[in-house]
Amino acid sequence: MSTEHSRVLAALAATPRAKFLPASVRARAALDEPLPIGHGATNSQPWTVQFMLELLHVPEGSRVLDVGSGSGWTTALLAALTGPSGSVLGLDVVPELVRMGRENLAAFTLPWAAVEPAERGVFGRPAEAPFDRILVSADAGGIPAELEAQLAVGGRLVLPASGVMWVVDRDHEGWHREPVTGYRFAFVPLL
Repeated sequence: MSTEHSRVLAALAATPRAKFLPASVRARAALDEPLPIGHGATNSQPWTVQFMLELLHVPEGSRVLDVGSGSGWTTALLAALTGPSGSVLGLDVVPELVRMGRENLAAFTLPWAAVEPAERGVFGRPAEAPFDRILVSADAGGIPAELEAQLAVGGRLVLPASGVMWVVDRDHEGWHREPVTGYRFAFVPLL
């Protein structure tokens, strides 16, 4: 078992999915399927979240951007991986999901993590870039250049785009995009 796999499993164990779900679907938290959280959004299936976090390979102390934070579960998981020497900023365009994410996150002692409203028409949070890691939990139909530009040199972005999972790494020469495998994420506007 790889170290990254073990770290992600520990984060998942410490951050129960059920605590980030509406009461109406909480009993189904252990099922490996997306669950509705309201406002047309879902809490992604655990296997997919685990897979994306392992691809993201989050070192302790990282500055992380979580785009499409929804119920706050991925923001909390990322905070567990960065540890208190890191920081995690979760963004969502739906005000009700921002409130839900903040409330759910408040149940954990993770002062280095926050959920904030995304600015309409802006990918990510350019004013706070660069980020060491960026996780996108919705398929926007392509890889936004604006998000790639917010990666630090040595940074990594993991996102679904047009049904394919992508890993984007940035080094001194530019960006390197690698498709990983086919997925079917619903197209969700990130702006």
